[in-house]
Amino acid sequence: MGKQRLYLATQNQHKIEEIKDLLGDLFDIHTVFELGVQIELPETGSSLQENSHQKASYIASRFSVTCLSDDSGLEVHALGGAPGVYSARYAGEPKDDAANVRKLIAELDGILDRSARFVTVLTFHHEGQYFSFEGEVQGDIVSIPRGDHGFGYDPVFQPAGYDRTFAEMTMVEKNQLAHRGRAMLKFKSFIDEAAFFSDK
Repeated sequence: MGKQRLYLATQNQHKIEEIKDLLGDLFDIHTVFELGVQIELPETGSSLQENSHQKASYIASRFSVTCLSDDSGLEVHALGGAPGVYSARYAGEPKDDAANVRKLIAELDGILDRSARFVTVLTFHHEGQYFSFEGEVQGDIVSIPRGDHGFGYDPVFQPAGYDRTFAEMTMVEKNQLAHRGRAMLKFKSFIDEAAFFSDK
């Protein structure tokens, strides 16, 4: 048999590119667009874990496919963990990365504690079973956006121990230390150790 087909339960093109890069040739990767999904996947949970599971469950229940979902958020200490689960819509609807960044910088104006963390929760569905994998990276919010790569809050998030924001790094550099990459390492280890697809 060939490689296991895996559908990515996300409609964010940037996430799709990063996940494909992280997974390499481990799976035969497809998107939900190929399933004809046009409406936005549901994200009505009160936590990243709930949203991640919700998206995977939505695809799995309708199409009975093996899939992997992602929900990620930025948690800023001085803001009580905000924007958190509302990261993508921090400045309101429709989703607007630049507006979210502007609001975040304004909220932190005059605040000395700029510490924050990025968190990703992946949910994997296969034949009725769900498995969750979490990754995080600590850092600080810079006062002026820097860099042209990445997406979302990448221009203002500087990971601990580095003098560049995620947006100043290449995708390969970012994926080696970022939250999504760390969650993906756990997922890939699980796939190897569990021998889910021993015939792949």
